Amino acid sequence: MRTQPLVSVTVVTYNSGRFIRRCLESVLDQDHPALEVIVIDNASTDGTCDILERLEDRCLVVYNERNIGFAAAQNQAIGLSGGDWVLTLNPDVLLLSNFVTRLLAAAQLDPRAGTVCGKLLLAEASFNLEGKQRLDSTGMYFTPMLRHKDRGCMEVCNGHYSRVEYVFGATAAAAFYRRSMIEDVSVDGEFFDSEFFTYREDADVAWRAQLLGWRCIFDPRAVGYHVRSLRPGMRSELPPEINMHSVKNRFLMRIKNITPGVYARNLLGITVRDLGIVAYCIVVEHHSLRAFGMVLRDFRATLRKRRLIQARRRVDDSYMASWFRYRPASRPLRLPSPGELPAAGVHRSSIGRTLP
Repeated sequence: MRTQPLVSVTVVTYNSGRFIRRCLESVLDQDHPALEVIVIDNASTDGTCDILERLEDRCLVVYNERNIGFAAAQNQAIGLSGGDWVLTLNPDVLLLSNFVTRLLAAAQLDPRAGTVCGKLLLAEASFNLEGKQRLDSTGMYFTPMLRHKDRGCMEVCNGHYSRVEYVFGATAAAAFYRRSMIEDVSVDGEFFDSEFFTYREDADVAWRAQLLGWRCIFDPRAVGYHVRSLRPGMRSELPPEINMHSVKNRFLMRIKNITPGVYARNLLGITVRDLGIVAYCIVVEHHSLRAFGMVLRDFRATLRKRRLIQARRRVDDSYMASWFRYRPASRPLRLPSPGELPAAGVHRSSIGRTLP
């Protein structure tokens, strides 16, 4: 009889040969005993598959014949998984050995927590962890211009994100999702929207989860390292296809999730940002003009998804609007005393009732 909750770690690889071995070694070295690892390779051509073949005795590895995108491949992995919790993981992430244990402990603080995230620190491609440490992510937040950002990204790690607290959502580079939340917020059987292909799919999930009343807890005691390839200021260095999906997904995400009150309160900032994006695509980033045609192509299907999501909304506009800030947003979560902590795998509804 299993006494520990099963945790499924899902990793999507695409030409990740520089990182994947050390990433999976850090996963397999976790001190949580009930762990399954599922890897989906999206038709890599750089030797990633050779590395994965040597780990097939310890991981379930699926080799796709084509690149179906991060979102669809993660859905594929989640569909194969059986864990009570799913940890989505980028192949360029390295975890400390107690990462999963810490996240599980944080999850017990509130049964409404559908997502838990830890503190990710920036790492070099070699996973050299020496020198001054900078933050990669301490949770996600949205600005009134509908930009989603990682709290603390690129800041020197000096202890200022040190509280266990509620945040808007988690980056899918290392996001810990409750199975019941995955099932609750999925639309047409999809947790991540496969139309996104890549980029912003985690922000879309975070927004949808908030609308449906789920919470996200940040625990700084769960620590990992991330070699981030996508962050503010790097747009000119990214492949044109990634930039195009970024533009497309900004609008798809809004169509599905935004409520009238949030839109009205932030109309000026949203409009200014939209005009800037359109102008940039016309003048500089011509490849991304395709994004607007794709939004129009998917408009009716996206509206149908919106109706499904909004019909089940469990929070009001004032609550949602409170998360859209120009500075990183969070809400307090009261930590229980040692005597109040529930046993592993048991939820206590009396703990962490700070939010409405």
